[in-house]
Amino acid sequence: MLFRLSLFTAVLSALTTQVVGHGYVQEVTLGSAKYTGYLPYQDPYYNPPPQRIIRKIPGNGPVEDVSLIDVQCNGWSAGGVSGSAPASLVGTVAAGAKVTLNWTTWPDSHKGPIITYMARAPSDITKWNPGTSAVWFKVHEQGKDSSGKWAAADILLANKGLYSFTIPPKLQAGQYIIRHEILALHAAYTYPGVQVYPSCIQVQVTGSGTAFPTSFVSFPGAYKANTPGIVYDVYTNTGSYPIPGPAVWTGGN
Repeated sequence: MLFRLSLFTAVLSALTTQVVGHGYVQEVTLGSAKYTGYLPYQDPYYNPPPQRIIRKIPGNGPVEDVSLIDVQCNGWSAGGVSGSAPASLVGTVAAGAKVTLNWTTWPDSHKGPIITYMARAPSDITKWNPGTSAVWFKVHEQGKDSSGKWAAADILLANKGLYSFTIPPKLQAGQYIIRHEILALHAAYTYPGVQVYPSCIQVQVTGSGTAFPTSFVSFPGAYKANTPGIVYDVYTNTGSYPIPGPAVWTGGN
């Protein structure tokens, strides 16, 4: 009996550690307006479910296979969801305004970069799924600084789970998906091992800007098993970190 109790306690402890060791965006601030994120352990149990500007995620776990459509928005390809099921609402943010993303408690062992992309919807974003089309451009990134501090978890934890970036000031108005992610590298010394935690936020960008990029990537597609930074040993590598994906688009600044 004592052995069974000890085994149960060990299994429960391991499961608790696994759940606590993950995270997602629980709130978004667009300029001065706050929006609750999609809450995977609460929203599905409401009837009707709350309307959100963040696309559904299955839970707080990562995507580890970067070849799956799941890597796009942390949707899941099983059960009829194709990786980026549209949300019902759209937030509004002005070009040049600050966007702040509030992450759930993030474990200090999950070190890695924080990267943000955008993609413009050709029509109603609440009905648009990008699929595997090359529509994404990078607007912000932060990896490891010169002192060895990582965007996640060092800087994110110091900022109490808040991470901010600015919508490019000259970006053309329209409806966009903001794809915001953390790449956790604690097991990325081999592939598969990297843990991708993306969130997709639907916004209407306002303003009189006319700038728009000409080069795009797809998800999946932007990251492969041999992409620099997808395999990286955070325990032994003291050098600089090559942030995966394209360069940040600066044409809207």
